[in-house]
Amino acid sequence: MQRETASLASPFLCPEFAIGIDRFRAGARVAVLADGPRITGFFPFERRRFGIGVPIGAGLNDCHGLIHAPGTEWDAAELLRACKIASWEFDHLVEDQRPFDRYRTTTAPTPVIDLSDGYAAYWEKLQKKSPQFGKDIARKVRKLERETGELDFIVDSRNMSELRALMNWKSLQYQRTGWPDVFDRPWIVDFMDYLFGIHSDTFSGLLSVLYAAGVPVAAHFGLRAGPVLADWFPAYDTRFGKQSPGLIQFLRMAEETADLGVRLIDMGKGDQRHKETLKSHDLVVAEGVVTRGQLAASAHRAGSALASQARQKIKQYPLLFRAADRLLRHFGRVA
Repeated sequence: MQRETASLASPFLCPEFAIGIDRFRAGARVAVLADGPRITGFFPFERRRFGIGVPIGAGLNDCHGLIHAPGTEWDAAELLRACKIASWEFDHLVEDQRPFDRYRTTTAPTPVIDLSDGYAAYWEKLQKKSPQFGKDIARKVRKLERETGELDFIVDSRNMSELRALMNWKSLQYQRTGWPDVFDRPWIVDFMDYLFGIHSDTFSGLLSVLYAAGVPVAAHFGLRAGPVLADWFPAYDTRFGKQSPGLIQFLRMAEETADLGVRLIDMGKGDQRHKETLKSHDLVVAEGVVTRGQLAASAHRAGSALASQARQKIKQYPLLFRAADRLLRHFGRVA
């Protein structure tokens, strides 16, 4: 089903991701849709208190939706009744999920890197779009090598200690920026270890590491499903921060995964500067909530519309945006 519909190709929609969440989260479920003896779809979700439904692995999962055979139709309210949930809230709903369209409240761009013609073609287009960027990266590579030693790169490290180093760097980043540290939760560390151990032709946890004089300076842990790589947890050693080791690592990862058959890198929604620079184009994901009652749906849409208007207003004033962002770091994000 994922191979037949491009919008469903994300690793977050793969069975391995759902099975992994089920190992560590009691509320994980997958509803199976059928037309007579033929299975036509799968709906992964988590059932929480009071009949609330969320995407499976919510908070870690950057791609939501129902995995289905081409041409499959379903009724959203009936789906929720069958799943015994009163609502299903989403914030990364993929395109082409028409039965959910009426429940969408906002949409957001998801930057992606297109490697369908290979890395050399991508790099050529990137240099034309941002010629100064290419010069800056080359200068930083030379400076990093001059100050630390020869750079080396492993696209698919199987070294668990390097995964632990990445988690430590990421935890320090969360602490510096005031965001909650996801690795404070033991089940998430165990879940990452589980995904790291999967290494098949159809799904794998991919740890890529950049070294300077044999010492790791930047790393990225993402998920790969065939031709799609999901950008997930990047981090670097801040001692080398001025030379942008994270960007250097990311470009090396793009180059070498392209040689391995990756054709699309999904960088996840967000308007960070490096995503705008590196992207080939945008996909679109949606936020909203599916409810079984029309009154609840209308109330949620109205509330979401007001919240969206407030976010847009705040983002027009940088000082106010930064103040609101600091205030909400432990509760949510102005995005």
